[in-house]
Amino acid sequence: MRAAAAAPPIALGPSLGRSSLVLGTGVVLLIVIGAVGVTLGTSGVALGDAVAIVMHRLLGIGPVSWPASSETIVWDLRLPRVLAGMLVGAGLGCAGTVFQALLRNPMADPYIIGTAAGASLGAVAALLVPALLPFAVGGWMGLGLVQILAFAGGLGTVLVVYAVARGQGGTPVVTLLLAGYAISSLLAAGVAMLMFVSGDRLAAVVSWLLGSLGGASWPRLAFAGPLIVVSFALMVVRWRGLNALLLGEQQAAFLGLEVEREKRILTALAALATSAGVAVSGTIGFVGLVVPHLLRLAFGPDHRLLLPASMVYGAVLLVLADLGARLLGGIPVGVLTALIGAPFFLWLLRRSLVLRG
Repeated sequence: MRAAAAAPPIALGPSLGRSSLVLGTGVVLLIVIGAVGVTLGTSGVALGDAVAIVMHRLLGIGPVSWPASSETIVWDLRLPRVLAGMLVGAGLGCAGTVFQALLRNPMADPYIIGTAAGASLGAVAALLVPALLPFAVGGWMGLGLVQILAFAGGLGTVLVVYAVARGQGGTPVVTLLLAGYAISSLLAAGVAMLMFVSGDRLAAVVSWLLGSLGGASWPRLAFAGPLIVVSFALMVVRWRGLNALLLGEQQAAFLGLEVEREKRILTALAALATSAGVAVSGTIGFVGLVVPHLLRLAFGPDHRLLLPASMVYGAVLLVLADLGARLLGGIPVGVLTALIGAPFFLWLLRRSLVLRG
């Protein structure tokens, strides 16, 4: 009886045909934009050559009929970058969806409880103190110290925020938001202080903080990919809990959901996906805000469709933004997503005020 009661009234959700159309369209867009991203750039590579290079590297088939430079461009530079865009965009889209449901706030994003601030502090510290940490030169499993400390800082900050906000009666949403804001502000002050003393490393610090996929590599994908995929899979199977939480915590508990346990699990999974993505790309804003909210407006709040759609369209948006950033002269992709996302945020804010009035 408990399991049956756990499904909220909005669980009927979208039809199979509608879900297939939404997700299928997103997958097609992702494949097309990914192919354009691999072939287009300052040095163009024919689509046939790009496909042949990938097949040759993966399966060892086909005669080598392309220049060595084309193989380097496709396999070592562009393909990891495109795949990183897919992974990071998918992770941010899913995490934003989860936080918007947990906090019942359409303006929530994956960084709202401190992930970006903690990752930034870890990454900036790694950029400035390599002399004090000898293993920073060699890295670990193909990762540099920046990626390791950014991941640890992002995930650790969320755990600290949750521990601070948690009381005997649970973790109120308002307390969680306030704790996240306070700790984020403290960590941001630490980042600012490190920037002040960074000297000739300031350019590297600013580059990381603006967000970029230019440093994507196969080892970094091998690190972040499984974390994002596993966290996404575990979030998707908890769609009923997210649907119930949309009704409010008291109503969700009445429906049989263990609210505090569900909140802890979902927060940890969203933080894991966000931290893994940030470790690869730096802080890229607005993807986790814009994508879930637009999809919710278009297709409704049922997380059976909303979570996978946020994954697919988050990947589409970030790969497209990174392609645009490359074609515009290599500007940081975080700048371009901010230029797209900030006007949307202002429109969303204005729209909410009009509806309330």
